[in-house]
Amino acid sequence: MSRKILVTGASGWLGIAIVQALLARGDQVVALDLRSSPASLALATRHPELTLAEADLGEWSQVVDVFKAHGPTAVVHTAAIVGVVLAADVPIKTLRVNTEGSINLFEAMRLHGVKRVVHLSTEETYGDFTAPVITEDHPQKPNSVYGLTKLAAEHYGRVYTDRYGLECINVRTCWVYGPNLPRARVPKVFIDAALDGTAYHLTAGGDLAVDQVYIDDTVAGVLLALDKKNHRFDAYHIATGQAPTIDDVARFVREFVPGANVSTAPGLYLHGDRFPTARKGALDISRARQELGYSPQYDLRAGIEKSILEARAERTAKRAGGIGP
Repeated sequence: MSRKILVTGASGWLGIAIVQALLARGDQVVALDLRSSPASLALATRHPELTLAEADLGEWSQVVDVFKAHGPTAVVHTAAIVGVVLAADVPIKTLRVNTEGSINLFEAMRLHGVKRVVHLSTEETYGDFTAPVITEDHPQKPNSVYGLTKLAAEHYGRVYTDRYGLECINVRTCWVYGPNLPRARVPKVFIDAALDGTAYHLTAGGDLAVDQVYIDDTVAGVLLALDKKNHRFDAYHIATGQAPTIDDVARFVREFVPGANVSTAPGLYLHGDRFPTARKGALDISRARQELGYSPQYDLRAGIEKSILEARAERTAKRAGGIGP
């Protein structure tokens, strides 16, 4: 029997991938965002079991209206202002969206008897890693506005779990990548340069070791957390359990695009050339393996290869349609 899953941030890069995965297995989906994207509108024309809803999570009355109108049975919460740089540039808006929006969502769930929400959280809630590989019990001491607001949302979820019986499950992922990554960061910057035949040199940060997870594995982990009948824990790492370097990314791009002129230099990695990164590493995925049956399908090399294949196919399709160069 299918369920009706509300997906917030459903027009975003990760949100729409989750919507597609839910539809593929037969769930009814309510796709919520500030506005429906062309991709969401196109998806809705092919899937009558998909309902599009437009609302601002920061507006309490709009959130309640969505629950009244559509009656979801569970929630996947991806809506957020994402990223260290963007969140730092609009800190008040980030608080309103990431934290206040989550509170409005939890409160609407409480009032309408909806128990489970899977919240997309981040390794930024930890701040500096104190070891090369960390578990979910690592101290959470964020040093970015983004990490701080996501940690606040986690803690509010714990209050609603303890006081009202909600099941607020946090999926902490790391640097998610894949086709059509909407931000100009690794590995997109390397792949785009390689396929464009232009040079790209990262002047510092090549020796940064960080868990990088392909989007398909992220989606799979989210659905496993959504489906698990009884949770003993409220947080899971959905990543790879490995920490390749940024230079490894460039090396794999050069492997799959012969002649690619992409490279790195060691030194402190800066988000957006402005904000020093927190100390990173790998996320231990033992809990997700044991509790959820999670098993990532893509190591970095395989994920980079697929990202390049997808990017090439998209460029070919655009040229065939007379779009772009």
